[in-house]
Amino acid sequence: MEQRSARLTILVDPRKKKLFEEICAAQDLTTSQVIRKLMRQYVIEHAGNRELPDWMCSTSPGNKAG
Repeated sequence: MEQRSARLTILVDPRKKKLFEEICAAQDLTTSQVIRKLMRQYVIEHAGNRELPDWMCSTSPGNKAG
């Protein structure tokens, strides 16, 4: 599993950000949890022939949304 955290700064339209935050909160998820899940899905789908570490492909409860 990932051991360190790194900051990722992105610029988004404030209206989209507000809507995203509202939807995440309605699902009792943080925006960071959802972004990490989306990133993981994207990497898995677009990794091509790259060999991915086990923690990247894991679907264990601790890796589900974050």
